[in-house]
Amino acid sequence: MAVPRAASPRRPPALRWPGLLLPPPPPPPLPLLLLLLLLPAPREGFGHSAELAFAMEPSDDVAVPGQPMVLDCRVEGTPPVQITWRKNGVELPESTHSTLLANGSLMIRHFRLQRGGSPSDEGDYECVAQNRFGLVVSRKARIQAATMSDFHVHPQAAVGEEGGVARFQCQIHGLPKPLITWEKNRVPIDTDNERYTLLPKGVLQITGLRAEDSGIFHCVASNIASIRISHGARLTVSGSGSGAYKEPAILVGPENLTLTVHQTAVLECVATGNPRPIVSWSRLDGRPIGVEGIQVLGTGNLIISDVTVQHSGVYVCAANRPGTRVRRTAQGRLVVQAPAEFVQHPQSISRPAGTTAMFTCQAQGEPPPHVTWLKNGQVLGPGGHVRLKNNNSTLTISGIGPEDEAIYQCVAENSAGSSQASARLTVLWAEGLPGPPRNVRAVSVSSTEVRVSWSEPLANTREIIGYVLHIRKAADPPELEYQEAVSKSTFQHLVSDLEPSTAYSFYIKAYTPRGASSASVPTLASTLGEAPAPPPLSVRVLGSSSLQLLWEPWPRLAQHEGGFKLFYRPASKTAFTGPILLPGTVSSYNLSQLDPTAVYEVKLLAYNQHGDGNATVRFVSLRGASERTALSPPCDCRKDETTNQTSTTGIVIGIHIGVTCIIFCVLFLLFGQRGRVLLCKDVENQLSPPQGPRSQRDPGILALNGVRWGERGQLGRNEKRVDMKELEQLFPPAGAAGQPDPRPTQDAAAPASCEETQLSKLPLQGCGLMEGRTTEATAPCSGLAAAPPPPDGGPGLLSEGQAARPVAAPVTQPAHSGH
Repeated sequence: MAVPRAASPRRPPALRWPGLLLPPPPPPPLPLLLLLLLLPAPREGFGHSAELAFAMEPSDDVAVPGQPMVLDCRVEGTPPVQITWRKNGVELPESTHSTLLANGSLMIRHFRLQRGGSPSDEGDYECVAQNRFGLVVSRKARIQAATMSDFHVHPQAAVGEEGGVARFQCQIHGLPKPLITWEKNRVPIDTDNERYTLLPKGVLQITGLRAEDSGIFHCVASNIASIRISHGARLTVSGSGSGAYKEPAILVGPENLTLTVHQTAVLECVATGNPRPIVSWSRLDGRPIGVEGIQVLGTGNLIISDVTVQHSGVYVCAANRPGTRVRRTAQGRLVVQAPAEFVQHPQSISRPAGTTAMFTCQAQGEPPPHVTWLKNGQVLGPGGHVRLKNNNSTLTISGIGPEDEAIYQCVAENSAGSSQASARLTVLWAEGLPGPPRNVRAVSVSSTEVRVSWSEPLANTREIIGYVLHIRKAADPPELEYQEAVSKSTFQHLVSDLEPSTAYSFYIKAYTPRGASSASVPTLASTLGEAPAPPPLSVRVLGSSSLQLLWEPWPRLAQHEGGFKLFYRPASKTAFTGPILLPGTVSSYNLSQLDPTAVYEVKLLAYNQHGDGNATVRFVSLRGASERTALSPPCDCRKDETTNQTSTTGIVIGIHIGVTCIIFCVLFLLFGQRGRVLLCKDVENQLSPPQGPRSQRDPGILALNGVRWGERGQLGRNEKRVDMKELEQLFPPAGAAGQPDPRPTQDAAAPASCEETQLSKLPLQGCGLMEGRTTEATAPCSGLAAAPPPPDGGPGLLSEGQAARPVAAPVTQPAHSGH
């Protein structure tokens, strides 16, 4: 706290507003306070908590030059506790100028500003406490000297009509913020007069002017540093106004304000007009202003006491002419900042050695605070086995050891203030754990493999159950590390699936049922390099004489002195044009002025310091592009709706025509297959020797006239036998025509014509064989149209009308016809 001076040349009166009373600064209690602070505090004041924490921290303050001041600090923890102070991050030595009190507070006997060679006592102060468990640092307390500048805005003379409005303003800077009061003719203004409104920012408003309001007004500013009185400003009140109508107008609107929570916001709004306008307030975002802590001061000034972050927004002052919608508006933005405060504190934890410790701390504030971590008072950044995640709100320490045992602090800070919270990490070390593996070496075997070897620890190796090898790229953060387990009897391991020409970091731990050993010393090794793989290449024809080549960029090539090489040539020539050297970050290249009639061979390969990789080759012809360019008219992309509808109708008609053609093709194939079945038997009789008895024939046969297909179509279970006489009437034998068949037969009843062949079942392979024979043999049975009778006087071929007559039921018995 700051210690004010013993006497003040003048004590300002209390400032009274309607419903709001602000007392002047309290008188300074000096000697008693100093005596109490100088008394030694009992040792029990530190407490005996195992944790080291602050019971009281220093706070921001303003000191009077030449006067003493005290920075509070009280710590709880296991004794002995040592307390020191830092100023601007540097340890502050104890001297006659500054004294460390018995309770840990710091007293500065005579606060001084920088003059000559003496340093200033202004700065950021921190209290530092340490015991055998660790060290903690308090929040930063900013100490500034009390000052008072001269007025940079003095009140100006004003003239007003009776019943009108007058306004005076003064501005001055000081620390702490000066208290502004007003005097009229060297007499303090009566704050009980409701026509006089005093705003804290140095504004005096007088409404309903009267002749007795005329006079000279002074602004008086005071704080613990000094008192200032402004120049005088005369107010002249003339006779009553004319009473003519005047549009509503806002003389002074609200200003933009930036405050800290719990302060008071004053939004000014002075409106004039005849009749007198009605002043109202609203928020631009439509949210209600509320009523708690809200009041209107004077004729339209909005006062918000104890502001919170929710009060931030744009406020609109409106001056309305009574009984009409005529209005004038003005607006100002209020920004409320909140110091950082914790919603989740880090918790002290105990973890076995070799495991992972995690601390979480979440802070809120406006603007959002920045979080940093301290380890025993020193800033802790990411690196090694320390990781920071989630905007530094999570601290993770992997593979902890004795050196990680400390007090960790989370410090949240923004422009409105800072806050800190601490937690302790205790590392549990089991007895009898092995030491770290020794002599860890890593040797590159190939571009993707590294062999890691080590020696077993020096002590406590009997309980080792295995080793774990920790692997990561040297350039990657620790969280990208991965592990591979190794048996206890193996002291080397081949790490595969690595990237070529890449540096890797390796370390190893020995594991027992009771825990892990500490980590070995890390070792680095780089995989061998190799030439790059062939790049994927695609070619796009841009025109009749130009090509565009596309591929994926490889930025890593630039890291290894590499890039791409491009070659091309007409396929008819032997020499390539190139190489065209391209960097690894390029992903396309255009070739122009090519021969439109030629076929080109394009070759792309990647290279690095280890040599050229295999090439990707593409052949492309420009002839088609030139022909399309000459023959194809340009596309009219601005077709109207009628054209689009016509295209759709054409597509539908085309689909119907296609379906109809498919149906006709299927029918044609069905009838064609039926004709081939009718004709195959006659051709077989003419070209094949007689076969064995009917009982020895292949049962896998086709029925007459596609009847077997009818079975597949499930014509019904009550299948009807075909009457042989009915069939003979439908398909009369050759003898019915009165022409004898001169061909020899084995059975008198055996038919010898294609019509009679329709009554039998033919082997599938027989029909296939008949179709595959010479044209001379298959010509007589190759169609359904009528043909002239054969030379031997046999019957003519079945006509199309006869072949089209269906058989209603499947044939279940084979026809007794011979060959």
